[in-house]
Amino acid sequence: MSNGLSFILADDHPLILEGNAAFLSKNGFLIKGVATNGNDAFNQILKEQPDFAILDMDMPVLNGIEVARALKGKQFHIKIIILSLHKNEDILRNIGLCIDGYILKEDALSELLTCIDVLLSHKNYVSSTIKNANLYDPKNEEIKNLTVSEVKILRLIAKNMTSQEIADSLFLSKRTVEKHRSNVVKKLNLDSSPHALVLWVQKNIDSLL
Repeated sequence: MSNGLSFILADDHPLILEGNAAFLSKNGFLIKGVATNGNDAFNQILKEQPDFAILDMDMPVLNGIEVARALKGKQFHIKIIILSLHKNEDILRNIGLCIDGYILKEDALSELLTCIDVLLSHKNYVSSTIKNANLYDPKNEEIKNLTVSEVKILRLIAKNMTSQEIADSLFLSKRTVEKHRSNVVKKLNLDSSPHALVLWVQKNIDSLL
């Protein structure tokens, strides 16, 4: 099945990155590069133009979906597979839009070859574990409208972190964090008072766990 297919792999967990690279190499695939953050992954993909990119969802700088969205519309065809530790509806919503496959990390070595085969037949692929699970059942229905990045920021707000501390933690600018906060306030229909979002997080903290 390899037929000279090339890959860029990105994950901020070195053992997972090395394991996936070794597994694919053993099965005859060409690894053109590896990255530990989304920005490096994006730049390597533009340079190498591989057939496939396997991206960790939760990486520094840019997450897997953000890399995939940035690649959309580029003048080359690439199949993008997202790996994640978690079942997540936001990832599912992007299948067929900017990504082609979604696999839980626990299923990666058992399903990766099948996923590649399915994608080569111009279909999308989702882990069997995800298909059989109750994917997204938050205690607060409003959270369904938030992106992965927005929920991540809310979780850090719940830890009493400031916008600057959140920016430093996620390798973002303070302005970007403030923009995410503003978007969340609008989506949750909160008033514009400085503490409205913090109060909402404190009230709904169980929904963010």
